[in-house]
Amino acid sequence: MFAGTLTQTKARDIVSFNGKLHARDFDIAIALNPVAKTSPKSPDFEVTAINRTRRTIRIGSAWDQISDKTGNRYISLQVDVGNGPFRVNAVQTEEARKAKSNDFDIIPFVANSMMKSGSISGELTAMDADNAFAGYVANMMFDLNFMLIENEYKTAEKHPDYRIEISSPNGIAIRVGSAWLATSEKTGNDYISLLINTPDGDLRVNAVQNEEQRGGDTFSIIPFVEAGETVGSTTGGLALVA
Repeated sequence: MFAGTLTQTKARDIVSFNGKLHARDFDIAIALNPVAKTSPKSPDFEVTAINRTRRTIRIGSAWDQISDKTGNRYISLQVDVGNGPFRVNAVQTEEARKAKSNDFDIIPFVANSMMKSGSISGELTAMDADNAFAGYVANMMFDLNFMLIENEYKTAEKHPDYRIEISSPNGIAIRVGSAWLATSEKTGNDYISLLINTPDGDLRVNAVQNEEQRGGDTFSIIPFVEAGETVGSTTGGLALVA
């Protein structure tokens, strides 16, 4: 559940980065400064932030990487702001690469591990404007309020119909997943399939309507159950770009 930006700077052939990192519980400014590598696997940068007393604190490490799949450069960060370590990647959009921009977008690291939905509760309500939904999903360990925002970049059938967003304390939108409109092969009823990135892994749930809700604006969120009802577009993990 992270978002942010990084901007590369270069002075006297020394590359560094400055940026911002956002989560549901914090908004912080970060800096990536180069460190001497002691082995091929050692970090390229140390990640620092300024705490409440204005002291500069090292909060993690970062590696300058090239994707084996796309050949594109990205920055892999491992950070701990006091709640335990987490990983994010800083990537460039196709437009940024074409423009030879120094700007990167921070997105969650997706490990493709699935969190069991277990005892999940939640609700989804259609909004009056912009074809959006507001909702929450919760269990005994977390409680997440979110919005479903229509995916204006959808160009293929398998692309998600919505992106799932939460807000940081400063109101910064953080994308934490995707959602697809679907129809049950068994009942013919419409529902929404959600794939949400949580600190414990990817969470799949469905938003459905019971007989009383059908035709209205409210959906109940229930655990995803493997029972032959599948949505082809959700099998490839989080689609954080499309």
